Formats: sequence, C-alpha cells, structure tokens
Amino acid sequence: MNSEKQTDRRGFLADGARVAGVVSAGVLGGFLAGRRGQADENRWQIDPDKCVGCGNCATHCVLDESAVKCVQCFDMCGFCNRCTGYYTLDGLDSRDTAAEDLLCPTEAIIRTFVEGKAGQNFYEYTIDTDACIGCAMCVKGCALMNGSLYLQVMHDRCVNCNECAIAVACPSDAFVNVSADKPYRLKRVALGVMRQKAGKADKAAQKLIDQVQADE
Repeated sequence: MNSEKQTDRRGFLADGARVAGVVSAGVLGGFLAGRRGQADENRWQIDPDKCVGCGNCATHCVLDESAVKCVQCFDMCGFCNRCTGYYTLDGLDSRDTAAEDLLCPTEAIIRTFVEGKAGQNFYEYTIDTDACIGCAMCVKGCALMNGSLYLQVMHDRCVNCNECAIAVACPSDAFVNVSADKPYRLKRVALGVMRQKAGKADKAAQKLIDQVQADE
C-alpha cells in the first residue's frame, strides 16, 4: 500500500485560525478530553513532554492491539518534504515511499501533498489509528525536528486497568491517572502555539486551552 496521497489543498498552510476554529467548534473536546466519564472515574493519559518513545506502549498493553496511538499536532508540524518522522535515513535522501524507506512498520502515516511554494513542496502527515500500533518510531524520528508527533491513550480503546501494564513498564513515568473529566495533556509548546493562533477574541478557544494548561 502506498502511503503517499496527493490532493489540491492550496491555502492549507496559511490557515492561521485552524486550531482556534477546531477548539471553538468543540471538536478539540474529543481530542483533548477523550471519552468523558463520571466525575469519580479516572483515565490513563500520557504526558507527551515526559514520553521518551521507548516502544513499551506497543508491547506491554493487555490488549492484543495497544490502546496507545500516535497523534499529530498539525500546528507544530513543519509539513516538511524530508520528514524525519516519516522516512528512514535512507528514505530522507531518496524520498521513496517504498516500505523499506518508511519508519512506520505498518504504514500508518499518510503523506498528503499540500502545495508547492517558493521551490519547496509541503506535505501533511496524518495518522491511520487503525493501522498504528503505538511503536513510537515516528515519534522518536519527529523529535529530531518539530516534535509534532506523539503518543496518547485512546479512551475509546483503553479498558482502563487499575494498574496499567504500560504505566508499570514506562521508564520515564509518562503515564498519569487522572479524573475522567480532565482534558488530554498536550505538549507545552503545542499549548503555546494554540494560544497564539486562537487569539484573544475567541473566548471559547482560550477557555479550553486554559483548562488544559491548568491541568499540567
């Protein structure tokens, strides 16, 4: 399966209000808060600033397919042609989409052409969560650049064990058990970018971002 797609999406990179619109529309509620539960319930989350991409999320979950998946923060992404979260070192030079040149072992990252500008091509990278196994190979690769790819627990898949096997195996204590009404933790850099793009005029967006930051 070829994981590169092309489509005409000119103006995508110039949409400075993209995150603000998502927040105010309530879509971010699904991304940040996951599956809402009762106030006295807890949920597992990953603190992306502590995660080191060790790979244990893919191998230690009690489920056959890990509940941990990669997520993309588009507003941190550089939409690079030579993406270190997508390509192997050899692939960065060839920019071939053959399986051996891609970091992801399951081709869960979809590369979509956005536009060509000033002699450069820009691409959007999205995650096929059904194909993602939470191995963190892309996360470690992306950390060499903008760090827009990171792991998070998908609450619609997690069975919410009292003692999470991945949390026990986590070498950096990145797993946290928090109240189900708490939003997902985001990278501090991502919160700063979102705050800047939301702008003071979008009070709904700012309120959600403030809530996430308060839970850090």
